Amino acid sequence: MQPVSPHHEQGEQPVVVAALRSPLGTAGGALARVPAADLAAPVLAALAGTLPGAPVLEVVLGNCTGPGGDLARVAALTAGLPVDVPALTVDRQCASGLAAVEVGAALLRGRSGVVLAGGVESASTAPLRAWRGDPPQPYDRAPFAPASLGDPDMGWAADVLAETAGVGRQRQDAYAALSHARAVATRDAGGFDDEVVPVAGVRRDERPRSGLTEQRLARLRPAFRPVEDGGTVTAGNACGVNDGAAAVALVDAATHRRLGVPGLRVLATATTGVHPGLPGLGLVPAVRSALDRAGVGLDDVDVVELNEAFAGQVLACCDDLGLDPARVCPQGGALALGHPWGASGAVLVVRLFSQLVRRDAGRLGLAAIAAGGGQGVAVVVEQCP
Repeated sequence: MQPVSPHHEQGEQPVVVAALRSPLGTAGGALARVPAADLAAPVLAALAGTLPGAPVLEVVLGNCTGPGGDLARVAALTAGLPVDVPALTVDRQCASGLAAVEVGAALLRGRSGVVLAGGVESASTAPLRAWRGDPPQPYDRAPFAPASLGDPDMGWAADVLAETAGVGRQRQDAYAALSHARAVATRDAGGFDDEVVPVAGVRRDERPRSGLTEQRLARLRPAFRPVEDGGTVTAGNACGVNDGAAAVALVDAATHRRLGVPGLRVLATATTGVHPGLPGLGLVPAVRSALDRAGVGLDDVDVVELNEAFAGQVLACCDDLGLDPARVCPQGGALALGHPWGASGAVLVVRLFSQLVRRDAGRLGLAAIAAGGGQGVAVVVEQCP
């Protein structure tokens, strides 16, 4: 797929004109009885309702562990969209939601209208699966990569990455504590209210915890490798397992001019691959490529949203990029809000929209996420009137 880039039809790039998400629930928590399609449907319906008179051309949703089939189609019909609106489900593991935004932007080339793009994950209702055999062999997840290359679980891989990058336990806990503090402050100030669509009576994110200090986090034991083997990743400096949905409304440049609403112009996108043994680094080359295609540098970016799957992973990526971690997720990220796998990439774009468009926090934004199997997706956007 050809990336969206200013080198193609300068000033005519797709524009995000609306961005919404569900509350993010903890697996087994407030949204535990809401299937994936029913999580996404209220978000899609709300987005479609913000753009009367602009036809929805297609729906694209990312998903990792849902019931199978074309979940986006089920969600679109559940949302009440017309039956003649097609839908596509994409799976790029944890990067699925941001990949859907990239696909949605590409679908608008040469077309006029709206594409709804994002992602959804219901870890609570994900079906149990098994390899066929006698007897069947249960498995927890699909393979990320061939066993010959190494197919580590994400937690174990993040722990190894932190050790390889020299990111110690104290630094990880401090970063995680900051993410929670920022998210709690933003939530309590109403900073998430305009972007959240209530689902099943739930209106607020479940995971952010007040008073989660670095000292409290230091009491937790490593979750994936023992201390004597160098383990530093704990339940406190890693993301949760979560339920949620997020999506954006993308329009072509001509429709944006006709609507006359502010938005985020998609300046560039990039998808890259790295060795699957250290998948958390996948976002690093994607960020570099997207920035290069947009013709901007990290210092030019006003708001940076990286998916905080693990504190050690985010910090390793920041060190590689030469990015001050204090600039990342200024209102709290996935360590605090949660990581609903297939939706998380789209959550990043919703967060950029809230800060750059709703709060006028700057002009340029960057969203990036890594995925199991060693991939990364990045998107650079620009606030536009």
